Amino acid sequence: MSHLVEIKGLEKTFQRPGTFPWSPKQAVRAVRGVDITVGEGEVIALVGQSGSGKTTVARMVLGLEEPTAGEIHLEGRRWDGLSESERGPHRIRYQYVPQDAMSALDPQQNAIEHVVETLRVLGGRDKASAFEQAREMLDRLGLGGRAHALPRQMSGGEQRRVTLARVLALEPRLIVADEPTSGLEPDRRAAVLQDLVGNLPEKAGCILVTHDMGAARRWAHRAYVMLEGKVIEELDLREADPVHPYSQMLFDPWSFPVPSGDIAKAGCPFLPDCGLAVEPLRKLCEAKRPGLGVVGAGEHRVACHHHAPANRSGET
Repeated sequence: MSHLVEIKGLEKTFQRPGTFPWSPKQAVRAVRGVDITVGEGEVIALVGQSGSGKTTVARMVLGLEEPTAGEIHLEGRRWDGLSESERGPHRIRYQYVPQDAMSALDPQQNAIEHVVETLRVLGGRDKASAFEQAREMLDRLGLGGRAHALPRQMSGGEQRRVTLARVLALEPRLIVADEPTSGLEPDRRAAVLQDLVGNLPEKAGCILVTHDMGAARRWAHRAYVMLEGKVIEELDLREADPVHPYSQMLFDPWSFPVPSGDIAKAGCPFLPDCGLAVEPLRKLCEAKRPGLGVVGAGEHRVACHHHAPANRSGET
């Protein structure tokens, strides 16, 4: 499988202001050494709790944030470090579905006007063909009867579908969807994701940023689980179940105690809530942060001293 996206050693450090104007700034490592691939026709889920770094990774993929270190390749082309004028001709191929659909829509434009404008400005279509294509896309997404509704007249699910229509009409090669079902009822979430994944252009890839593990399991081929800016598990959701205790908690929260939310300052960051870190292994978990190691066959990798004993050299 050829890669649409290949990310190597991605890093992002933000400078956070100090408590007072004269206080020194503090470096915050939001993303730390992340490697990700997305193949043609593949949906990958980037999952983790708030603050794990998944949205920052998504923004860097699209060039909305510049990495501190590492490389991003889109369709074999180096993407990071380019100027906006260099990225401009290619942006139509890489599209973004925002979390807050209402803020992404013009309150004075109806559904079809949103799609038509996108097709004319970004897609270079003439007015007649833009209207025809916009109408067809709205029909495909079940909005044919709502083409002239304004955003304030739409439900949350309809607003999401308008943002999807704008993106899908451009027939991009890659879609990055950042929590596209946030705030919706469960039945509405499934319908929106069906509209997204079911209408992806042929051989297009999708990065689904979500904390909804049910959605990841249903719609994605593979998942990258993030914690404290790093990928702590990578697995094929069609063939394997998560084994890292943090991943298991995310995918099946009813079977695990509520985590404290504490992050270890050294060693494994999940140590305060990990039930696998027992003696004598606990000393290693306290001393070294584990790197990704292979579990079993295939491409299942996990950053856990317990599950990947061959990788117990870990990280500093």
